[in-house]
Amino acid sequence: MATFLCRLGRLAFRRRLLFVLLWVVVLGAVGAAAATAPAAEDRTDSMPGIESQKAFDLLEQRFPGTTANGASSRVVFVAPGGQKVTATANRTVIEKFVKEAADGSQVSGAVDPFQAQAVSKDGSTAYSTVSFNTRADDLTDAGRKHLETAIDRARDSGLTVEVGGTALASKPAAGGAAEAIGIGIAAVVLLLTFGSLAAAGLPLLTAVVGVGVSMASILALANALGLSSTTGTLATMLGLAVGIDYAMFVVSRFREERAKGRAPQDAAGLAAGTAGSAVVFAGLTVVIALAGLSVVGIPMLTKMGLAAAGAVVVAVLISLTLVPALLGWWPNAVLARSARRSGRIQEAGENNGGSRWARFVLRRPAAVLLLSVVGLGALAVPVTDLQLGMPGDEVKSTSTTERRAYDALAKGFGPGFNGPLTIVVDAKGASDPEGAVTAISEKIAGEKGVVSVSPARFNAAGDTAVFAATPATGPSDKKTQDLVGAIRDHRPAIDASTGATFEVTGTTALNIDISEKTQSALIPYLTVVVGLAFVLLLVVFRSVLVPLKAALGFLLSVLAALGSVVAVFQWGYGAGLLGVAETGPIMNLMPIFLVGIVFGLAMDYEVFLVARIREAYVHGDPPGRAVTSGFRHSARVVVAAAAIMIAVFSGFIGAGESMIKMIGFGLAAAVLLDAFVVRMAFVPAVLALLGKAAWWLPRWLDRALPVVDVEGEALTRTDPAGPAPAEPAVRESARI
Repeated sequence: MATFLCRLGRLAFRRRLLFVLLWVVVLGAVGAAAATAPAAEDRTDSMPGIESQKAFDLLEQRFPGTTANGASSRVVFVAPGGQKVTATANRTVIEKFVKEAADGSQVSGAVDPFQAQAVSKDGSTAYSTVSFNTRADDLTDAGRKHLETAIDRARDSGLTVEVGGTALASKPAAGGAAEAIGIGIAAVVLLLTFGSLAAAGLPLLTAVVGVGVSMASILALANALGLSSTTGTLATMLGLAVGIDYAMFVVSRFREERAKGRAPQDAAGLAAGTAGSAVVFAGLTVVIALAGLSVVGIPMLTKMGLAAAGAVVVAVLISLTLVPALLGWWPNAVLARSARRSGRIQEAGENNGGSRWARFVLRRPAAVLLLSVVGLGALAVPVTDLQLGMPGDEVKSTSTTERRAYDALAKGFGPGFNGPLTIVVDAKGASDPEGAVTAISEKIAGEKGVVSVSPARFNAAGDTAVFAATPATGPSDKKTQDLVGAIRDHRPAIDASTGATFEVTGTTALNIDISEKTQSALIPYLTVVVGLAFVLLLVVFRSVLVPLKAALGFLLSVLAALGSVVAVFQWGYGAGLLGVAETGPIMNLMPIFLVGIVFGLAMDYEVFLVARIREAYVHGDPPGRAVTSGFRHSARVVVAAAAIMIAVFSGFIGAGESMIKMIGFGLAAAVLLDAFVVRMAFVPAVLALLGKAAWWLPRWLDRALPVVDVEGEALTRTDPAGPAPAEPAVRESARI
């Protein structure tokens, strides 16, 4: 492996124009394919294996056309204090709004609240549902403006008018200026790390090229593979993250080899053979984590995971070919300014920050290990109270009309009105379908926690009915989840007495089912990902305890990060500092996203850092000195890579949407804990305590495992790059 990659790096350096043109052609080809490919169809991914999806499928079959997912808006009217919406003047305003809204070119209908009994018992609140014949993304500006104008006229009358739904909902921003600041911080960190604009810009440039190739490929294949518009989100985020990291690792090793006196071409080859080997196996661990998302059984997650895995593969290929090629154009520009001025490169000294920190840990490993484990364990405690859900308008800021509409409906009609349960009754096998539906409706109405049920509506064949059950509690309340479970638990007895069967669906039930499915899949997902990664790291490091230590460290960091998310977004500690308007359940896909993304980044740091430690150990250093040597060469670039990721992910905290804040905070916290606590403290402390035992491997297993040579031992034996000069000097031909 190391020898092959060394030759590839030397070839890319020597034939740099060819390799650069090759990637330009690839980017242009996939870009052209993306531009000419048919647009992806609007598809709603199913959620197989959950009851709410099964009920939804039955609705589509028995009530064709009624589950169309066109845009809609729920316009809420609240009368001024002391008045009622049923007063003549207020009623006239609302009825005028209904007629005006219904005249929109893309509107399929607007409901009169006085005819549909959509008025609260106290008469203070009413609502009208405006339905469109197209999806929210396809609404024209004129269509939106027409509804907005009608709303503004109703407000001018003195009524309080708020709007929920999808038609006028603003699309969440990914962070805006805060994200741009994060990327700017990343550039500054790269500049401070390398002391060269070229060295700082090269990882950013190659990462952008990689993301461009990946995203263009996804767009080109979107229609053929049924990819949604959100499929590329994870691919972009992770492709950019690992693209920067991998290029940094190669550039850092190139500079290190130059400091030893290697010629530029030889240094590029050795960088590709050593750091490049670590990149390959780090990339494999990321691909394992992303492909493992298929374990969850949610098609959307599977597609996102595989698309992101493809982006990681592209990032690996670019780091092994395009990065050495660009180093061929700028062999000295990537060096520190002091080296370019003096014409001499100083190798990393024995007493840089990384080696000093390693010696500090080696002097007191037990204390460092205990402190890191106890600290991470304390942060992980809130995970025991983890509640998954899909936060909606209730967690938005009160400055948004969606949140005010939600609150007005909850006040006027009760908290559960915002999350009704849809009951689908299959009465095909009942001797008296209407009687069976009536009995089921009465049974559900009698459930503790149900405040009302709507009249049942039958399909044309008369064998299927649907009605709504309104809970007493809100859609994200734990009591609502318990209510759904209680209704389903009582179903066997109800089915037996009526001869019909029913299922519970609707947005609230769907979110509950997805949350339960995600939570139940988390342990199998962790088992598959960590297990496969353990085998891979076993091959890479030829040790039993080092991969075990890596897996345990990752579990500690990810649980601590999840605990931090629960403490802030569910319990409310420090929520005000982050601009979180309202606490609530944790987004149901958040743990899976967190595990997948952070596992990839954590294994990047693990492979790069420990590979340098093992390299020193294999080349003859005793265990303690090997740890110090590895930190001397790797700590700075690992810290810089982690700081970049923290800066980029922290940019999402500045978003207006609570869910995006949650993702940004969780990822930033996880990288912070994994890089600075686990990799910088936990790992060296464990290696110090284990000593030589850390690299123990049974002989039978040593013979069975393939030799991959991540440390570049073969390069030392064969010396394909040529011997290094005795003095670290820049050759005349390489000077600027």
